Amino acid sequence: MNELPRTAIAHLPTPLEELPRLSQELGGPRLLVKRDDQTGLAFGGNKTRKLEYLVGEAIAEGADVLVTAGAVQSNHCRQTAAAAARFGFACKLVLFGDAGPRPTANLWLDQLLGAEIIYTTRARRDVELQNQFDAARQEGRRPYLVPYGGSNGTGAAAYAEAMREFLEQRVAADWIVFASSSGGTQAGLMAGARLHGFGGRVLGISVDEPQAALQAKVASLASEVAAKLGFPQTFSNEDALVNDQYCGAGYGVMTDGERAAIRLFARIEGLLLDPVYTGRAAAGLLDLIRLGFFPPDDTVLFWHTGGTPALFADAYSQSLL
Repeated sequence: MNELPRTAIAHLPTPLEELPRLSQELGGPRLLVKRDDQTGLAFGGNKTRKLEYLVGEAIAEGADVLVTAGAVQSNHCRQTAAAAARFGFACKLVLFGDAGPRPTANLWLDQLLGAEIIYTTRARRDVELQNQFDAARQEGRRPYLVPYGGSNGTGAAAYAEAMREFLEQRVAADWIVFASSSGGTQAGLMAGARLHGFGGRVLGISVDEPQAALQAKVASLASEVAAKLGFPQTFSNEDALVNDQYCGAGYGVMTDGERAAIRLFARIEGLLLDPVYTGRAAAGLLDLIRLGFFPPDDTVLFWHTGGTPALFADAYSQSLL
């Protein structure tokens, strides 16, 4: 990790906390939370860790503009815009989805942070992202392409380092559970688990991808991370533990499961989740606990990947009250 370009952004190590009242409410197992919602960059989130390495690489390459893509309420884009502002980059965000009559939540923050926003459709996201990258070059700029979700070998390597950080906090866990979508967080944790000898299991709750597709993405990224870190390993699809039983409603569509999970975490532990990622992962976690999936004597760590500003988006806020 020390050989990869890196720039310090995140507030690390992030706290590791017990959730005793939630554990009691559910009748076990023991629950912990890793607070990557507190990484500190424009409300924080898991992308801040990835951006330490991605921005470090951009600086090393002499870039002057960051170009990336995501949904209208993208946490990744909000953190990328903040990193760009902090380190003097211009920023282009290619966003898909319904912007609504006025900007709210993450979209409002994108504009406050000074990002240039280009709207497109989800189907044309990758094409428009490349178009904007090429246009920046043609304008004489030096663009750096930040991948969707920050999820390439460079970005995902940050979560191999995060696994080392967690193990140094010396709190044992049998399971690590979190929201998985672009695959970088899960791939990094998987690679880090093998590199640093984590004995538990790493389970991604899919936010939007079918199990097989997400497993393939995660396994490929984990192998890329391992190669980048100098310990070549091949991860198979079966190595990636993915549950896709909670994403049937579609990306960003909040169901009763997410609403109940967000309310329960807020009212039992004072912990805020988001409607798209951590809310869905928590809904899955709660359901799996109630189904008896986890042995009652196990310790389950919920890795909070952030996303809190989305709570204030018009599309979600009123339906949570």
